[in-house]
Amino acid sequence: MGAVATSHAGGPAKPQRWWRMLYVQVLIGIVAGALVGAIWPDFGASLEWLGLAFVNLVKMIIAPVIFLTLVTGIAGARELGSLGRVVLKALGYFLFFSTLALILGLVVAHVVQPGAGMHI
Repeated sequence: MGAVATSHAGGPAKPQRWWRMLYVQVLIGIVAGALVGAIWPDFGASLEWLGLAFVNLVKMIIAPVIFLTLVTGIAGARELGSLGRVVLKALGYFLFFSTLALILGLVVAHVVQPGAGMHI
């Protein structure tokens, strides 16, 4: 289950341990957060600031990452034709996945109906 890492020294690389992979750590964090919320709800609620700080950090880093990705892509383009293809592909991917996310959100909202029993 371990991924093979590449070595810069030219020798064979050691396989990466499963607990060192980012997606495994994210899944462990999700499960741990759900367990803390289910077992100790008051303690979980007191950690709200940690979740808000994480979300704000992610929001803060999104714009520079997108900007630098676009600048790097434009700088790496050798000819204007290839730049146009890259821009069209990026726009196509953006439109496709945005539409897919909207459709999925609408379907889930109609099926789950969040807040249906609340009287506020």
